[in-house]
Amino acid sequence: MNVKLNNGLEFPLIGFGTYGLGTAEIKSAIDAGYRRIDTAHGYGNEQNVGEAIKLSGIPREEFIITTKATNGALREDSIPAEFEKSLANLGTDYVDLYLIHWPVKEKYVSAWLELEKIYKTGKAKAIGFSNYQTYHLDELQKAWTITPMVNQVELHPYLTQKPLIEYCKKLGIAMEAWSPLGAGKSTLFDEPLIIDIGKKYNKTPSQIILRWDIDQGIMTIPKSSNPARMKSNLQIFDVTLTSEEIYAIDSLNKNLRTGPDPDNFTF
Repeated sequence: MNVKLNNGLEFPLIGFGTYGLGTAEIKSAIDAGYRRIDTAHGYGNEQNVGEAIKLSGIPREEFIITTKATNGALREDSIPAEFEKSLANLGTDYVDLYLIHWPVKEKYVSAWLELEKIYKTGKAKAIGFSNYQTYHLDELQKAWTITPMVNQVELHPYLTQKPLIEYCKKLGIAMEAWSPLGAGKSTLFDEPLIIDIGKKYNKTPSQIILRWDIDQGIMTIPKSSNPARMKSNLQIFDVTLTSEEIYAIDSLNKNLRTGPDPDNFTF
C-alpha cells in the first residue's frame, strides 16, 4: 500500500526507522522486506544504510531512502554541504525524501528555501520536514514556492496529533509517524482496548497500532533490532480496522510525548 504525495510520487505506507542501528540490523530489515529506509545525518548511520543496501544486492531504485538535515546545518547555513555529505555517506546520487529534522528558531524558513533549491536539482525527489507544528506552517507558507510533501512527527495513540493532521491534510502535506509505538517508553502495549482489538484480528498490539496509522493514510516507520519483530510489523495488510475502532483508539490520546517537544528543544 502506498500514499501519493502532492508531487505525484508514491511512497510505501510503512518503512523502517534506523535510529541507533548498524549495518547488520538494517540489512535484516531489508531481508524482512522493507524497502523504505529512514535515517538522518544526525543519527551517524547513513553509511550503515548505504552499506546494508549494497550488501542486499537489490537495486538502489527499489528503495525509498529518507535522510534529514541537522540542527547544526540550519544554524550554520550549511545545508547544501551537509546534503552532499549525506549522499556520499549513503553511496547514492539522490535521496527520495530530504527533511529538515527540527524547526530551529529563526532558521526553519530560510532552511526550507535551501531545500527547495535542492529539490530543483533532482537530487531529492521529495522534500519536507520533521516536527513542524501548525504555527511553523503558518509562517512557512508566507515564503515557500513549493508546497512541502511530508511532515514527519511523533505520533501514536497517546499523541494522536489530530489538529496537525487536519491542518496538513488541507495543505496537501502527507503525514508520517515517527516513534509510532511509543519508543518503549509508554504502556501502549498494555492498553486493554488495543489488546482486545488485537484478539479480534489475531494481531499483536504493535500490529494494531501500525494498522491504525495505515488506515488513516499516515505513513509509519517503526524501528526494531529484532528480526522477528521486523517481520511482524510488516504483517498488517490482511486486516482493516473499522471506523469505530479507529475512533476508539483515537480516544486514548493523552498528548503524551516520548521524545523532545518541537516547541521547546535545546539541542
